[in-house]
Amino acid sequence: MGKVRCIVERPLPEPCTVSLSPEDVEKLCLLARLEITAAEIADVSGKLSDIVSLVDQLKAADTTDVVPMAHPLEQTQRLREDRVTEPDQRAYYQENAPLVERGLYLVPKVIE
Repeated sequence: MGKVRCIVERPLPEPCTVSLSPEDVEKLCLLARLEITAAEIADVSGKLSDIVSLVDQLKAADTTDVVPMAHPLEQTQRLREDRVTEPDQRAYYQENAPLVERGLYLVPKVIE
C-alpha cells in the first residue's frame, strides 16, 4: 500500500454552534454518573458544545480515499501458537466465591 494523503478540495463549513440546555447537561451527567453543582452547569455546557462542534468539523473532512488502518506503520502482528499454557483451576478459584451454582458465579442484581 502506498501513502495516503488527505487533501481537502472544498472549503470546510462554518462550525455549527450547539447549545445544550441545563436540562440536557443534567441528563448527560446522570447517564455518565457525574455529580456537578448548579454553578458548574454553564461551564460544562460550554465545554460539551465545543466538543460537539469539533466533531461536526471532523465530519466535514473528506475521507473517501482514506484507507482504514489499525496502525500507521505497515506491520504484522506476531502470533503465538494457540495452545493451553495453564491448567484449569476454575474449581479452586470458585472455592473463594460467596455464591456459585453449576460452575457460575452468582452476583447481586445491579441493573436498575
